[in-house]
Amino acid sequence: MVVVAETKKVDITQHALVPKHILLSEDEAKQILSKLNVSINQLPVITATDPMAKAIGAKAGAMVKIERTGPTGKSPYYRRVV
Repeated sequence: MVVVAETKKVDITQHALVPKHILLSEDEAKQILSKLNVSINQLPVITATDPMAKAIGAKAGAMVKIERTGPTGKSPYYRRVV
């Protein structure tokens, strides 16, 4: 008899250690880039193959907002998808 172990999929978007990732629309991205006075090429990158980028459907050229929570509150971080 062969026993096949069941694999459970974990929803990483709900994990306590993973900060919230939000895929921004083109308009939202333009507003933020304008407000910060930077170009999208100046942002740090996140790859399209990153598990969270895949989970939210981020494609190359998009912009992602990451909301990190720390002792002083929430801080937004922005990444461009490559």
